[in-house]
Amino acid sequence: MKLHVLVDDLETARIAIDGGASVVQWRLKDAARVDVVERGRATRGLCARHGIPFVVNDDVEAALMLGADGVHLGRGDDGAARAKEHGLLLGISVSSVQEAKESALADYLGAGPIWATPSKPDADSPIGLDGLREICDAVAVRVVAIGGIDASNAADCIRAGAVGVAVIRAARDAAALSRVLDEAL
Repeated sequence: MKLHVLVDDLETARIAIDGGASVVQWRLKDAARVDVVERGRATRGLCARHGIPFVVNDDVEAALMLGADGVHLGRGDDGAARAKEHGLLLGISVSSVQEAKESALADYLGAGPIWATPSKPDADSPIGLDGLREICDAVAVRVVAIGGIDASNAADCIRAGAVGVAVIRAARDAAALSRVLDEAL
């Protein structure tokens, strides 16, 4: 779980896997389910060939159609019980200790945003390393930090208690991130 990369194309997934990504999350925001599934097939296959877990963002049905290993749901997304019923790895986004404690079905939590990020301009205020530390200390489930993370600050997230980091903009820099995380872990 050390390095989650959120991608929307096969080439970025390939670069990230070659660089040491440990989870690939297929994220096509505002796309129709048919597009998520159709465009996700090649990336799903790539992950399967490399033994890398493939997680679909926000859509349990698309995850099931793709034969994904898991699904990552935002706080407003439905389907946590259905995901667990089908044996999918379940990630849930949280930004507070209370939300973390209310995410009983989760296999891991995506905590953030740690820092401001253009990938989620409508996100809650950044929780910072202190907020991340509070969430990590409050729950037994694995916590992955997300939001404004790159090779310059990823190790700080590990030191705050996260088991890994998730990146969008830095996905193509997976090799550098992987080296930093290996040193921090």
